[in-house]
Amino acid sequence: MYKNLAAAFAAACFIFPVSSQSVPAAAEPLKIGFVYVAPITDAGWVRQHENARLALQAALGAQVQTRYVENVAEGADAERVIRDLAQQGHQLIFTPSFGYMEPTLKVAKDFPGVKFESITGYKTAPNVSVANARYYEGRYLAGIVAGRMSGTGVAGYVAGFPIPEVLQGINAFTLGMRSVRPAAEVKVIWLNAWFDPPRERDAAMTLMNQNADVLAFHTGSNAVMIAAQERGKMAVAYHSDMRAVAPQAQIVAVTHEWGQYYTERARAVLGGQWKSASVWGGIGQGMVRVGEFGPKVPQAVRAEVLARQKEIASGKLQPFAALGKPVLSTTGEVVIAAGRALTDAQILGMNYLVQGVQGPALLPRPPTP
Repeated sequence: MYKNLAAAFAAACFIFPVSSQSVPAAAEPLKIGFVYVAPITDAGWVRQHENARLALQAALGAQVQTRYVENVAEGADAERVIRDLAQQGHQLIFTPSFGYMEPTLKVAKDFPGVKFESITGYKTAPNVSVANARYYEGRYLAGIVAGRMSGTGVAGYVAGFPIPEVLQGINAFTLGMRSVRPAAEVKVIWLNAWFDPPRERDAAMTLMNQNADVLAFHTGSNAVMIAAQERGKMAVAYHSDMRAVAPQAQIVAVTHEWGQYYTERARAVLGGQWKSASVWGGIGQGMVRVGEFGPKVPQAVRAEVLARQKEIASGKLQPFAALGKPVLSTTGEVVIAAGRALTDAQILGMNYLVQGVQGPALLPRPPTP
């Protein structure tokens, strides 16, 4: 499914431009629905998708009519909301959460004329496309910043669920940190939740009590950033720039940019050119970006990270490559042989943590949608 992902991204995002004249002035606008797994806040996963909706609306104007439903739980509730949007005449529906994948597929079977975009899902259908971003590329760069900035050599990581996407991020962050600080450790706390600010905060406090002076997270709120700010520690913002709540704590932000992808997919529907695809874009495609450095980060570190970002964009640097000695898992297994790099299929199926990661054993399986 994921073969030739770069080509799929190019096809999905760049070959569908249509002018506004292709839609008659009297035509009804394309109704587009969005389903959000958490409330819309000032920053975070949902905020980035809301920004993308606004960008789509601004770019296409009267050609589209958009609507969102926020704070929708994964599972049966998601299926109900997605089905309601389809019944109300929405012709394109974006469902940006891993746990929305199966509900999206169920509804899609009953509405073959509706186009669905399963964001972070991996199962396609004739009217269901999937898209995700190579978040791990940004995580690797954030690890470099953490390695350069940490005084203790210990970072903390608050994680949602042990699905491949999250494991990729933890491993890339660890490898990035160890690329500049070989003895660095990353301590992980699993929450088994995507959005739970009180527990995110508690986990952050626990990690800081365990000598972590830099925090990272893969959850949906800014609670970890706020905790780091209060304790005088450092943190990596995720999804969005979070300097508004952590002006001193933030050392860098890994941001996700969905506006271009959403707009081009809507244009494809308007032009009658939408096709199901599997898209996996990263820094090179503008879907992931690292920047928004905090005031504590020296210019030399900023320059180093931005240079590595260009190398990732060009393909010169691969986060999951073993240029010298092999990369081992926490159980001692060789997971990246010396002189080799992981294939996309191997990255997508990642089910281990690399040496340098400390924390409880993984859950036996990811959450059931």
